[in-house]
Amino acid sequence: MAYNFIECDRDQMYLLPVSMRDWLSGDHLAWFILDAVQEMDLAPYYRKYRVDGWGRAAYEPGMMVSLLLYAYCLGVRSSRQIEQACEVDVAFRVITANQKPDYSTICRFRKEFEKELADLFTEVLRLCVAAGLVKVGLLALDGTKVKGNASLAANRTYEYLHKEVERMLGEAEAVDAEEDARYGKDRRGDELPTELAHRASRLAALRRAKQELDRQAREKAAEKREKIEARTEEEQVTGKKKRGRKPKELDGVPDPEAKANLTDVDSRIMKTRHGYIQGYNAQAMVTKEQIIVSAEVRQQQNDVKQLHPMINQASEELAAAGVKQKIGVVVADAGYYSEENIRRLAPDGPELLLATTKDHKQRQAMNEAICPRGRIPKCATVKERMERRLLTKRGKALYKMRSQTVEPVFGQIKEGRSCSGFMRRGVSAVRSEWRLICAAHDLLKLWRSGKIPPSRWRRPVCWA
Repeated sequence: MAYNFIECDRDQMYLLPVSMRDWLSGDHLAWFILDAVQEMDLAPYYRKYRVDGWGRAAYEPGMMVSLLLYAYCLGVRSSRQIEQACEVDVAFRVITANQKPDYSTICRFRKEFEKELADLFTEVLRLCVAAGLVKVGLLALDGTKVKGNASLAANRTYEYLHKEVERMLGEAEAVDAEEDARYGKDRRGDELPTELAHRASRLAALRRAKQELDRQAREKAAEKREKIEARTEEEQVTGKKKRGRKPKELDGVPDPEAKANLTDVDSRIMKTRHGYIQGYNAQAMVTKEQIIVSAEVRQQQNDVKQLHPMINQASEELAAAGVKQKIGVVVADAGYYSEENIRRLAPDGPELLLATTKDHKQRQAMNEAICPRGRIPKCATVKERMERRLLTKRGKALYKMRSQTVEPVFGQIKEGRSCSGFMRRGVSAVRSEWRLICAAHDLLKLWRSGKIPPSRWRRPVCWA
C-alpha cells in the first residue's frame, strides 16, 4: 500500500514566472510596511542623488527605508544579519524585490541618511494620527538607560589623557628630531615608523576625549555661575539671605578624576538597577494607547532637566503630524519632579502629575492615604500641592496609567525586540537609531490595530 503524501519535488520546473504577490499573505507585515512607506515623504532622500543618470546605479531609497523599518520591527539591526535575511527570508526578499544589498551598502545608507531616518519617526506618527490612534488627553513620560556601543573599561581619567597625549606628542617630536638629524630638515625621508603610525588614530581619540572633558567642565562652571547669580538676585529682591551653604564658583578646569570614554566619547556612565553601564538616557513620551509621540536621547543621567524639553518636543511632533489638540495631562515619576519644573510650566501648558518620592513609596502612599477633602490651604508649598493632587481620586487613576503605558513600551522595545543596546556611536547616530526604533514600534502598533487596512493604501510597488 502506497503512502498518500503531498509530493515534495525541489526540481520542479515552472513554465510561467512566479509572482512575488503569492509569496506572502495579503495581511503580512511586509506588505503593510511597503504600503506605509508609499505614503511617506521621501523627497529628502531623493535630493541627495544625481538626476543626470551618471555614476553607478543606487538602490531605490524607498526600498532601503522599507528594509530598515521591517528589520527594526523584527528586532534585526545588524547590517550583516539584514544582508543574510535578504537571501534566506521570503519577507525580506519581497521587501527588496528579490535584490540583495550587502551589509556595507546598508551601513552607508544608515550613515548618510542619519537625519532623514530620524525624521521617519514624525512620518510614522502622522500615519498613526490619520488612523485615529493618537489621543493627547494623557501622556506618560519616562526614560530608560540604554547601553552604548562602548565598554566601561574604555573610560580614562582626565589626568591619564593629559599625560598620554603629552607622552605621544613627545615621542613624535623625538622621531622628528632624529629624522631631521638623519635626512636634514628640508628632506622628507621615510614614512612615519610602523610603531608610531598605528598610534595616530589613538592620539586623535585621546585628544577628542580630553576636549570633551574640557567642554563639560566649562559647561558646569557656566551653570554654577548662573545658579549663583540667580541666588544673589533673589536675595536682593527679597532682602533675605537664603538658608544653606552658598555654592562655590567653579574655575572651569576638569577634575583630574573626571572620566571620558575612548570608544564613544559622547556616551556616559549610567547607573541602573542592575549596575553601571556605558550608555545613554533614552527618553519617550507615550499615549494611553502606547503610541510614542516624542523620542529623544540625552547624555545626562538625571531626568529632572528633561521634562520641559520633552513636553516641547512632543508638542512640535504632534503639530507636525497634524494634531491640533493640546496635551492635557503629563504623568511622570519622581525623577522629573522639582519645584522649578512646576514653576516653569506655562499658563497654557499641560497639567503635571509628578511623583514626589520614589515609585514604590508613591504607590504605597496612594494605597494607604485617604483622599483629601476641602480647600487647599493657602500656606501649602508647591510639593504639598502636588502630593495632594496625586492623592485625589482623579490623581490616583491618572498616575496609575503611567505603569500601563510607558513602562510596557520600554519592555516591548528592549526585551521583545532585543533592542537593549545601541549599535552605533556618537550622540547624533544614537539619536537616529533610537527614533528609528520608536518609529518601528509605532508602525507595529498601527499594523496590529487594524485601523487602516492595507487595501486602503494598496498601490503597485515598482521597486525593481
